[in-house]
Amino acid sequence: MDRADLKTNIIKFIEKYTATSGENHLHAINEKAWAAPLVGFASGADPLFEKYRKMIGDFYWTPADVMKQVYPDISFDPAGLTVVCWVLPQTDETVEEQRKATLLPSRRWIFSRLHGENFNNQLREDIEKFFRECGIKSASPSIAEGWGYRQSASAGICSNWSERHAAYAAGLGTFSLSDGFITEAGIAVRIGSVIIQAEIEPDERLYDHHMGNCLFHAKGKCSVCMKRCPAGAITEEGHNKEVCMKYIREITVKYTEKVTGFKVNACGLCQAGVPCERRNPVKSK
Repeated sequence: MDRADLKTNIIKFIEKYTATSGENHLHAINEKAWAAPLVGFASGADPLFEKYRKMIGDFYWTPADVMKQVYPDISFDPAGLTVVCWVLPQTDETVEEQRKATLLPSRRWIFSRLHGENFNNQLREDIEKFFRECGIKSASPSIAEGWGYRQSASAGICSNWSERHAAYAAGLGTFSLSDGFITEAGIAVRIGSVIIQAEIEPDERLYDHHMGNCLFHAKGKCSVCMKRCPAGAITEEGHNKEVCMKYIREITVKYTEKVTGFKVNACGLCQAGVPCERRNPVKSK
């Protein structure tokens, strides 16, 4: 299978899996958790991954580090690796309900964070199986042994692999004032990735700044996410992760446990009722 065919088949797999899997479901509500996905590709040798490590800390994984976690006896050339990323947009129904919420996340949003992320993990597992059947070594960072959070001297609490940073490298969008990720399908999304030992043409990054899709950065006139945040964690200086996490731990988690029976780290009020909720607001209509 040549590189172009492999790229096409990967996109088709993710699109079909999202459209047909019974796990793509809110369960408590008879609706899908996610709408049609976006898919992007980055080279494992993209200099951004080394830049991320320098910015965040030595604990941060490059694509080659992830593969080494799963295949410790093999040395991997970063140039021979590709990072495959997907974006799972919230459904119209979930965004509409979340838009009306003010202090606590909506019911649909909570279930999308719970069951929708379970689907995302299932997709990670099953796309690894798909690659194994194709004879291609693969590793999904967020379900690999050793994935977790560390304290970064420069950025506070950080995971050792960021799905958003991988998606940025793959040309799928940019960051926002709220630290969310604004794609062509908007900011109300979840993201996943897998690294494969195959060379695939990377997608172009059609932006020249890491906040290029954010109206506040581009125009200096949007502050809606600041007003939407009940914790006051978003200001013109950016997103205060500690304040955000404190509100989730002390307020929303208790509420989500009442709704679902599980402690769910859900909030997302800054991702609905904002100009970027369902589109890239900087791009011309």
